[in-house]
Amino acid sequence: MTETGHSSSCAPSPRRLTTRWRGFRGFAAMALLCAALGGCTGEQFQKGYILPPGALEQIPIGASQDQVLIVMGTPSTVATLNGEVFYYISQRSERKVAFMNQQVVDQRVIAIYFDKNRQVQRLANYGLQDGKIFDFISRTTPTSGQELSYLTPLFKLLSFN
Repeated sequence: MTETGHSSSCAPSPRRLTTRWRGFRGFAAMALLCAALGGCTGEQFQKGYILPPGALEQIPIGASQDQVLIVMGTPSTVATLNGEVFYYISQRSERKVAFMNQQVVDQRVIAIYFDKNRQVQRLANYGLQDGKIFDFISRTTPTSGQELSYLTPLFKLLSFN
């Protein structure tokens, strides 16, 4: 009986190893590049008061000041204009790429006006539209006067441009 010796080798050829190694290195380099670029994606920032969803709908005209405090929380600032006014101030900004300057996306001042009996007289949600202070509830721009002279510095204080 003769034995034929087949020496089958399980080890891959050196050419196959270098091809696989190059493929792996290319994949690893691409993954590292994607991870590095992922760190450069944009960020959003919220400063000030965050309005809970549906909060303004829970405050009807004639509601008490205590009810407003329960629903909205402590105001950012309070003023007295023919009664008391609660102001809730917020600003949302973003930057598209890390290490870039922030751009203001939205600025809001929610104003809740009370009469002498501390009942809600009017609600306003002020923001900037076309560079002017605009009430997003009544869809109007406030006219000059005591109220506008108080809101203008608040918006200038918020914008850092």
